[in-house]
Amino acid sequence: MRVMIVDDEPLARARLASLLDECEGVELVGSVGDGEAALSTMASAQPDVLILDINMPGMDGKELASRLADRARPQIVFCTAYEAHAVHAFDLGAVDYLLKPVRVERLRDALRRVQQRLDAHPRESVGWLHARVRGEPVRVALDEVICLIAEEKYVVAHRTGDQLLLDESLRQLEETYADQLIRLHRNCLVPVRRLVGLKTMSDGRVLARLAGTDFSPEVSRRNLPTLRKLLRMG
Repeated sequence: MRVMIVDDEPLARARLASLLDECEGVELVGSVGDGEAALSTMASAQPDVLILDINMPGMDGKELASRLADRARPQIVFCTAYEAHAVHAFDLGAVDYLLKPVRVERLRDALRRVQQRLDAHPRESVGWLHARVRGEPVRVALDEVICLIAEEKYVVAHRTGDQLLLDESLRQLEETYADQLIRLHRNCLVPVRRLVGLKTMSDGRVLARLAGTDFSPEVSRRNLPTLRKLLRMG
C-alpha cells in the first residue's frame, strides 16, 4: 500500500513515518506539509491513501478531501488532535479517523480498513503510448506524461526531463484514453490526474495548473467550461 502523509507539523510527519515502518506491506511515497503540496505530488507519487491532517495553512485537509471525494485512490484517513471534526470527516468519505497521538495498533486497523476499500476498487490499468527513440520503438507509461502537444506532423509527449515523439495522433490518443486524457485546446491533451487548477492571467488568458511541473499550457475558451466542471466535481 502506497501512503502519503499530509501534515503541517514536521514532528507529526516524522512520528507517523516511524509508525508506518512498523506496519507490514506499507510504502511511504510522500510526506508534505499542506494540501497544495499534496496535489502537486500525487500524480507522480500515486498514493493509495493519504494520512491527512485537518487544520493546516492554505488548503486544509477538509478542502483537499472534498476535491478527492468519490475517487477510488487515494483514500483518506484523517489524523488530527481534535475529535470534534470526526462527523464531518466521515461526511467527506474518509475511511477512518485517527486521534493524535496515534498508536501503532490503531494505525494498523485504519490501514486494514483502507485495504478493504481498495480491494473493492482495483487500480486502473496503466495506459501505454508508443514512441520512437533514435528510430527504435519504445513504450511510454501514460502516468509519466505531463502533457501531449501536437507540433506540425508529430505529437510530442512531454515528461520530466525529456520529450518523445509519438506514433499516434492527438485524436487517436483522445479516443483511446477518453477516461484518462482531457483536451486543453486543439493542440494539447493532458492526463486528467495532472490537472489541479486553473489560473486567469491579466490579459484574460486562462492557463492550466498541472501537478508535478511549472509548465502551464493555455486553455481554449471552447474547452474551459469542461475543465471547470471537472475541477468542481473533484
